[in-house]
Amino acid sequence: MEITSTDLGLAARVQQLTKTYGTGEGAVHALEGVSVGIRRGEFTAIMGPSGSGKSTLMHIMAGLDAPTSGRAWIGDTDITGLSDLELTILRRRRVGFVFQSFNLVPTLDAIGNILLPFDLDGRRPSTLERARIDGLVETLGLTSRLRHRPHELSGGQQQRVAIARALATAPDLVFADEPTGNLDSRSGREVLALLAAASREHGQSIAMVTHDPIAASHADRVLFLGDGRIVADKPRQSADEISSWMLASELHDTKTAAVTS
Repeated sequence: MEITSTDLGLAARVQQLTKTYGTGEGAVHALEGVSVGIRRGEFTAIMGPSGSGKSTLMHIMAGLDAPTSGRAWIGDTDITGLSDLELTILRRRRVGFVFQSFNLVPTLDAIGNILLPFDLDGRRPSTLERARIDGLVETLGLTSRLRHRPHELSGGQQQRVAIARALATAPDLVFADEPTGNLDSRSGREVLALLAAASREHGQSIAMVTHDPIAASHADRVLFLGDGRIVADKPRQSADEISSWMLASELHDTKTAAVTS
């Protein structure tokens, strides 16, 4: 019997995922045989040092990049063999994205950016969706900024617009790539609280790539990557526990490198 992602309670998963950039001696192995799932209604942080493969893993899980080998699913849809058009439609309808660089459209005002997923899908929000968007706008403190374009907003406000856009269609799955990287600590805390609430109160699955132990401490689960592999999978951790683990793993890597060099 085929075991599905739904049976496993997974919003996304990858199996024996490998990603290699380049060929020959110059090849870089970003991911090596990774198998992992993002559980439904859970806030998962993906951590690791620079070059560990965490952003590559997220981009493949989200259908933004293709693996060298292995398979990836969003829900029960195997996205590995989908065409660009099929992937675009799937992402638009079932996945939300929050990027460190905000990725707002400069010619659109804040509400135009928030409603962009609906415009791209060729439809208007339903009454229920509009009420949800109004609630997001109010929660995010954007009510008085809706007619402002991105260049008229602070970094924190731009990121809140990006989060409203990501959550507007109530996607099953939200990917956040260093969402607090360009924010001050207060704006960062607000963003993390919103992502946590999206999973806790609305059952959305959040996967967040971060290098920040404080950001990761808001998550229900922390995945640690090292050298393209998952090296630990831990339940909710404090920022101090995460920092200690990262430091210990970096010291181990340093010692290993010294021994093998």
